[in-house]
Amino acid sequence: MIRVLLWLIAGFVLGGIIHIVVILTLPSLAEETLWTRLETIDTSRGIAILSPIEAGQPNPLGLDPELSYGVCRIDLRAGPAYLRGLLPDAFWSVALINQAGIVTYSTTNRDGIGRTLDLGIFNAAQTRQLAQQQLDVAEGVLVVESASDDLYAVLRLAPPYEAVRSRFEQALANVRCENET
Repeated sequence: MIRVLLWLIAGFVLGGIIHIVVILTLPSLAEETLWTRLETIDTSRGIAILSPIEAGQPNPLGLDPELSYGVCRIDLRAGPAYLRGLLPDAFWSVALINQAGIVTYSTTNRDGIGRTLDLGIFNAAQTRQLAQQQLDVAEGVLVVESASDDLYAVLRLAPPYEAVRSRFEQALANVRCENET
């Protein structure tokens, strides 16, 4: 009787371990990830403004239809990257996403930044150069260190009315996303 009970307990423990391992490894086996979906967006000219989401239409990125989105690709191997622009006086946010699809940094205008977006993104080596004053950074730049060199920046704007959406998207298109060497 005790032997049967031990086999049952061992079976449940082993089954639980196998279950947890499978659940944790499945996302890494996915062929279509957030990164591969972002790679389909043409960001060769800087910020790409995404088309508004229409009701009943495919929404592969799971975007909120009430917001306007801009996406830009950042390669820190080419030097520090900067996001600079003046955004409307409404809610906006920016997020940096790595190849694993993890948001490594995000901020909003409600963090005391106001309308001005001035974000400098550096890798570890560039941050060391910055600390040793080998790189010049303008006063007021929000400095962010990234563990990976390849990132996407996703900017979101919340137009208060549909009538101002085009003006908000134009302001989003005017944000500069570039490397400075």
